[in-house]
Amino acid sequence: MERGTDPLTGRVLDSRYRVGRKIARGGMATVYEAHDLRLDRSCAVKVMHTDLGDDQDFAARFVREAHSAARLSHPNVVSVTDQGDDDGLLFIVMEHVPGRTLRDVIRDEAPVAPSRALALLEPVLMALAEAHRSGLIHRDVKPENVLIADDGRVKVADFGLARAFDANTTHTATGGLLIGTVSYLAPELIVNGKSDPRSDVYAAGVLLYELLTGHKPHEGEGAIQIAFKHVNEDIPPPSRSTDLPVPAAVDALVVRATAREREHRPADAKVFLHQLRRVRAAVDAGEADDPELTADLLPVVPAVDTDGIDYNDETLVELPAVPTQDDRESTAVIDARQVAAGHAANGPAKSAAAGSGVSSAAAAGGTTEAGGGATPVPTGVGPRDTGAVPPHPRPRPDGVRGALPRPGADPRATGASRTSRPRRSRRGLVLLVVVVLLTALAGYAGWWFAVGRYTSTPGVINLGVAAATESAEAAGLELEVAERQFSETVQAGSVISTDPAAGERIVEGGTIEAVVSRGPERYAVPKLRGKELTEAEEILEERHLVRGKVDRVFNETVEKGVVLSSTPKAGTELQRDSVVAVTVSKGREPLKIRDFTGKDADRAEERLTDIGFEVEVTEENSDDVPKGRVVSQSPTRGTGFRGDVVELVVSKGPVMVDVPDLGTMSVEEATEALEAAGLEIEVQRTEFYIALDRVVRQDPETGTSVPKGSTVVAFVV
Repeated sequence: MERGTDPLTGRVLDSRYRVGRKIARGGMATVYEAHDLRLDRSCAVKVMHTDLGDDQDFAARFVREAHSAARLSHPNVVSVTDQGDDDGLLFIVMEHVPGRTLRDVIRDEAPVAPSRALALLEPVLMALAEAHRSGLIHRDVKPENVLIADDGRVKVADFGLARAFDANTTHTATGGLLIGTVSYLAPELIVNGKSDPRSDVYAAGVLLYELLTGHKPHEGEGAIQIAFKHVNEDIPPPSRSTDLPVPAAVDALVVRATAREREHRPADAKVFLHQLRRVRAAVDAGEADDPELTADLLPVVPAVDTDGIDYNDETLVELPAVPTQDDRESTAVIDARQVAAGHAANGPAKSAAAGSGVSSAAAAGGTTEAGGGATPVPTGVGPRDTGAVPPHPRPRPDGVRGALPRPGADPRATGASRTSRPRRSRRGLVLLVVVVLLTALAGYAGWWFAVGRYTSTPGVINLGVAAATESAEAAGLELEVAERQFSETVQAGSVISTDPAAGERIVEGGTIEAVVSRGPERYAVPKLRGKELTEAEEILEERHLVRGKVDRVFNETVEKGVVLSSTPKAGTELQRDSVVAVTVSKGREPLKIRDFTGKDADRAEERLTDIGFEVEVTEENSDDVPKGRVVSQSPTRGTGFRGDVVELVVSKGPVMVDVPDLGTMSVEEATEALEAAGLEIEVQRTEFYIALDRVVRQDPETGTSVPKGSTVVAFVV
């Protein structure tokens, strides 16, 4: 093995997955390119580090959570296809997406324009929304886990930390160890180790901030310092950290998603996706400023009357620059108890001040001297924030930037006590009543258009269309089936999701658009026998199936290139993009012809028949080839096909003739008789030759059969 070569490269896991080059390495696992030998396709294999695999509890959770991630089926989710254990190596097999990651985009292109940033984040939220709908949270959303294929498709990978959640938040810490990537951890994960879909929303908001600015919102020398900042410092609007123009609505979208108090964030990725699409539509339409949209997006925080703060002063304290972290940040395992203990000891104000360089008074929500004026420092509002400054100024109805005056404050007040006023006249009293009535009417109108005319969307998920319609009508609403989608978890005819979602506001009498399940997405394997291979591939593609391994075999009746069978067989129901192997004809098998000339005829016929030829035999006399052997064969060499005819000519031996009777014949008469029979004559004189030249004896004797052309000896006297 060459020095520096990864020991896993070239290894076959589970007798199926041949490991190739390393793609990436994280804090818990390493990802390799691989080849599925069974299905003959490329894939990616994520192998858990052996030091973590030795922990039985962690290994069990790894297997369990891999099964949960495999339930997801969405175009923007990297699918998990298998999980196994090869001699103590835990691994997950998933879809291989050649291309680059969102980290590469941030490193090479950020800061990017708001329109592009929103376009890149939208498919990420679509994937997370599907996970949240299925009851899963990702827990490790970061640029390295967002893959951008060469064809532009965006997919979210690495649901290895994903787990199910219920109505109660679920712990993500084990034994005080918090697992995740610190730059993208929501504050509640750091403080108490609890997560829900809003934790993924926070991480997605950090992604958007990073795309818009080119750097992370909180940076520091180590994981603990960064974790403190997430807990104690608000993420600022991205417009403060980039020279590119960022619309106020985009700022508000980031601030809303990354609010430290999770109650102020969107409830899940679907709600965040809905808000993002609203902002993207405004940005694409060229609406640089939309005060109403911006105000609607900002976190709803109760206003608190804090003496000594001038709400009309919108000067903000600028935070100092922080060192840049290594872009390739991997999943970290940090001790949550250190963060919690430090947070409890220092408090949010002290930690924020230490992390940003702002004075303790400013971090606590007080004032700092800036040009002689009192300037508010934005801080988060939550159970640990005793400073009563709202994190965002209340939007002004006239659209002008800046906060409204503090309730009860007179903007014309100079600090001097007001002098007493004379008693109002009757006319003034009437005017006061009119003003009060108009104010009440305006307040009612504002309440009606802002709140009163709305009701809450009922929960109809998993209900049949009829039952969902009945539930909507009971709430004074209409239900309309917007589309039907396949679902692996919701039975056919039941509601998968609604817009607005359950619990969201909707105008009374409005329409709920429902997505209804078509049941599991299944496609029957089509009948492919008798089809050309290219035609079979087109048919499989139309059925959303993938042509797998092609086995080619000889067939005596089916032409070359035509499908003989499929595996699984026709009619089998399969999931989308399942692989179908096919067996294709190579045509007739060519057979080699052997030459049996001069060989035993019976043996030659037997061998040729075994090969697959038909044999035709004829016989003829031969003076040269012994009886029973092959005189000639046609054809004698080359190749043929099963059932072709091979002709054999078999020797019957020479032609036999009977020896005529030569007794008392003269030599001349005997010669003529033998020549007529096809025989030769040899004349020999007897011992008592008397010159009569008459035959007295012959050899062979009369009537003997001899080969034609044989010589007969005639004895004469």
